[in-house]
Amino acid sequence: MLGCGVVGSQVARLIQEQAADLTARVGAPVELVGIAVRRLGLARHVDLPADLFTTDAETLVAREDVDVVVEVIGGIEPARTLILSALSHGASVVTANKALLAEDGASLFSAAETAGRDLYYEAAVAGAIPILRPLRESLAGDRVTRVLGIVNGTTNFILDRMDTSGAGFTEALEEAQALGYAEADPTADVEGFDAAAKAAILASLAFHTRVTAEDVYREGIAEVTASDVASAREMGSVVKLLAICALVDGPDGPAVSARVHPAMIPRTHPLASVREAFNAVFVESEAAGQLMFYGPGAGGAPTASAVLGDLVTVARNRLADVRGAGESAYAALPILPMGRTETRYHVQIDVDDKAGVLAAVAQAFAEHDVSIQTVRQEGRGDDAQLVVVSHSASDADLAATVESIRRMAFVRDVSSVMRVEGAPE
Repeated sequence: MLGCGVVGSQVARLIQEQAADLTARVGAPVELVGIAVRRLGLARHVDLPADLFTTDAETLVAREDVDVVVEVIGGIEPARTLILSALSHGASVVTANKALLAEDGASLFSAAETAGRDLYYEAAVAGAIPILRPLRESLAGDRVTRVLGIVNGTTNFILDRMDTSGAGFTEALEEAQALGYAEADPTADVEGFDAAAKAAILASLAFHTRVTAEDVYREGIAEVTASDVASAREMGSVVKLLAICALVDGPDGPAVSARVHPAMIPRTHPLASVREAFNAVFVESEAAGQLMFYGPGAGGAPTASAVLGDLVTVARNRLADVRGAGESAYAALPILPMGRTETRYHVQIDVDDKAGVLAAVAQAFAEHDVSIQTVRQEGRGDDAQLVVVSHSASDADLAATVESIRRMAFVRDVSSVMRVEGAPE
């Protein structure tokens, strides 16, 4: 095993505590023969013999008696080099490394194919929730058309607090940090990097196309205000950070759209009820229809549960001398640029309260082919606020509309632009 932190220590604990059951499920004993760590002698969350630990990860993954390497150190390097070495030396690999898979999954899958070994990674997305294997195996005979998910517990906790208590972003973030739901440096979570890596993995599996984190449009929640959350509430909606992967019509045929951003969704939508730091993934397919997977998306024990599930499968495959499903990228669909992606929008505009303003704003929407569904105006003395909800429009057309409105003399500010998902037109 590579790493013995929050997740790794729980993996080791479960291997110890469930030794008899694992032997029965696999068909042979599962023995932990070595753990690579950065520093020896640190206090661990599990009681293990000192001679299991080593700082020489390169030698550990190359040992002839190692059948499976479990990688839970995260990051790009040295994880990539160690996984490639493990595969080349004949070991199968179980990893929870979303960042590496989203950046360079192709080289890992190619190495596994060449070595004739397994590369499993259920724990890389949504913790304990079994979502990757259903996409890869259970729905292999179906055509998945959309995957919509809350895949980051930190941001869901923050937005949930903003909705239920009226707190601002900074206040909700501080609470999340105090409770251990957010890191001291929350950038990867609140700026959407974590969710974008997971979206790339989900899109790759769902649409049989290589999608990297760079292909995913990313927008975090740092700019979401209490006013945005209040506006959503007035619409009967709630703000969530969503990972949205869809099979869409591109200019030359089917294409993949992959994006991560905050959006308003109706409180009647199943994802709206996902509270606190929980995750949920909503899958739509042609034959199965709508499916939802829900549960704890992070944490040592939940993530370790997913790792152990992969470990059992990979170990069984080693005993039977077979490989599980590898990468499926046969479709090789193009990635649709964000500018061509269509959705609905909620636009909040602060203007001078005088005649003709509403008509001029409506004209700007019309000139850029963005149709208005509803508009609400609230006067406050010399100024007013317009809240416009559009019909579906391309991101590029909406951006051009907003830029045009910003230049109007009577517009004080376009204070909020947020996408609207999951509601009927």
